[in-house]
Amino acid sequence: MNQTPVTVSQLTNYIKSLLENAPPLQELCLRGEISNYKMHHSGHHYFTLKDENAVINAVMFAGNAAKLRFRPESGMKVIVYGRVSLFAKSGQYQIYVNQMVPDGVGALYIAYEQLKRRLHQEGLFNKSAKKPLPAYPERIALVTSPTGAAVRDMLRILKKRWPLSRVLVCPVKVQGEGAAQQIAEMLDYLGQHQLADLVITGRGGGSLEDLWAFNEEAVARAIYRCPIPVISAVGHEPDITISDYVADLRAATPSNAAELAVPDGEELALRLGDTFSHLAYMEKKRIDALRQRLDTLASKKIMRSPEEYLNELRLALSIQQERMIAAARQLLGAKRRRFVQQAATLDALSPLKVLGRGYGFVTREGAIVKSADDLQAGDQIQIRLQGGRADCQVQQIQKEG
Repeated sequence: MNQTPVTVSQLTNYIKSLLENAPPLQELCLRGEISNYKMHHSGHHYFTLKDENAVINAVMFAGNAAKLRFRPESGMKVIVYGRVSLFAKSGQYQIYVNQMVPDGVGALYIAYEQLKRRLHQEGLFNKSAKKPLPAYPERIALVTSPTGAAVRDMLRILKKRWPLSRVLVCPVKVQGEGAAQQIAEMLDYLGQHQLADLVITGRGGGSLEDLWAFNEEAVARAIYRCPIPVISAVGHEPDITISDYVADLRAATPSNAAELAVPDGEELALRLGDTFSHLAYMEKKRIDALRQRLDTLASKKIMRSPEEYLNELRLALSIQQERMIAAARQLLGAKRRRFVQQAATLDALSPLKVLGRGYGFVTREGAIVKSADDLQAGDQIQIRLQGGRADCQVQQIQKEG
């Protein structure tokens, strides 16, 4: 046992050197299932790859992870490209991943479905968030490539259908690196400065990769926060992007977007013509009715001979006045006769009439004495006679019967 001992660091570095100098391990393509997936706040991704019989640690640094078009998840089967080395502090070998793609399903498809699910959960697709489009927009902004068939088709259709609108072409990249950022920034700029009443963003057809800028989260969120109504018009009828779900209205094609954005001027002119004809017809009917009414009034006597008509009214009024005076006199005479009869009746019943026939009545302390039983000897009484009264004192009471 004359061997010279080595340190743990020496052994680890030796094994690390063996791994890093093995060409097959430096350009490795590895298939496995992700587990224990974690994303550090620094942007580095840490996870393990496994199959039925083995496990290997893996790390993907932030620079490479930023290029991913989908979000890795535990349980997802992937193919990774990278190099194998040994992490000295833990003594474990691991793979440093440069690229990652889903195994069996395209990365773009997975990224599309993940973002679609997440934005739907956040409410960006809700109908309640959709803004109504203006019926007659005065300013329309086209956020698209300044060249190509799409912008030419939209300009042609907008001019033909509604030439009253002012169209602002906002040039942006619609594919490739930086396209999503340009589209998002242009939408924000239009919204902040209120440069349009309506925005159309989109492009002509192409592959999934060509249309990918309109599947980026930055564009989706810019459309959602834009205070101006947005029409999304990307590709052809079968192409549905994330932008289509977020926009206030989805158009099948850029040409269709132009048709949806403005009314058809010629059709509107026809409708206005029909409306004008109807209004003219109704006004003619009203004038004819007024004319007929005027003719009817003109045929009346008051219109033909107003002086004679007034004289007839005066005569009728005079006759009516005389009738009213006669009726009033007759009523007054009847009431006078009734009054005389009632006055004679009252006069006949008057106590003064009774006194005039030699009768009188007795009062005691202001009250009429009706019976001898109401008096006592010594009472002071008054006897009322015609022409005056006599104050007396009762000396004696003699009752009859």
